[in-house]
Amino acid sequence: MRNVTVAATQMACGDNAAENIARAEKLVRAAAAQGAQIILIQELFETPYFCQDQIHACFGLAKSLEENAAVEHFAPIAKELGVVLPVSVFERAGQSFFNTVVILDADGANLGYYRKSHIPDGPGYSEKFYFSPGDTGFKVWDTKYARIGVGICWDQWFPETARAMALMGAELLFFPTAIGSEPQDSKLDSSGHWQRTMQGHAAANLTPLVASNRVGTEQGARGTAITFYGSSFIADHTGAKIAEADRVAETFLTATFDLESLAQTRASWGVFRDRRPELYTPLLTLDGRHIHNAR
Repeated sequence: MRNVTVAATQMACGDNAAENIARAEKLVRAAAAQGAQIILIQELFETPYFCQDQIHACFGLAKSLEENAAVEHFAPIAKELGVVLPVSVFERAGQSFFNTVVILDADGANLGYYRKSHIPDGPGYSEKFYFSPGDTGFKVWDTKYARIGVGICWDQWFPETARAMALMGAELLFFPTAIGSEPQDSKLDSSGHWQRTMQGHAAANLTPLVASNRVGTEQGARGTAITFYGSSFIADHTGAKIAEADRVAETFLTATFDLESLAQTRASWGVFRDRRPELYTPLLTLDGRHIHNAR
């Protein structure tokens, strides 16, 4: 047996970054006290979800990874508690801006970072205004407790993200996210679709998945608002939800997995043995037919 306990947190975010970081720390400490070893905090938790509107001043929220307050704050906490923390930040790198997650190991060491690959653009979710498409490619990290893969929010809608990380040996998949109501259609509730998509990733890759989302209603600058779904959850290797939060509580969830047993299950199930990469050429195209050859 090689057991690991994971946690998903969810909380509301206000205008004071220090208070948001402190609120996240409280949840991290509570989850660690319940035995969690890898603890996921939601996407861009230092601030309200500023991507509701296109506001030039919000670029001032971005910091280099060396200057980011959340990374600086949580590195010693990861070491103190002996926990692994993926930390989501708004990164400035030269003249570019990225939606980035930094991986802090259980000794506080910075293992590196991943920049969000898929950037959405729609009513209330104007991320293309702020973020360049990530240039790191999908990544996995050997932490103290497990080899993990981390995608970010909109990445979770693309099965290629989870499959790529699984092929690179991810034993657990993590997705910090920020998703809620649709300002253009108050009747649209995508929370179930959101969960089922990721449950499918867990099932298709026989790999547990942890999703952390925010709660609360946040007002946009131009009269709109988003009420975030919460509904953070943990799915097992079959895609079944084994822990789930409600839509409003600031809380955390935990679950324990035997990674050795899961590795045996993946090997015997055959979904990686029976892959046919030579047939997947259409995945390398935008239209299913034409491969672009860069010159």
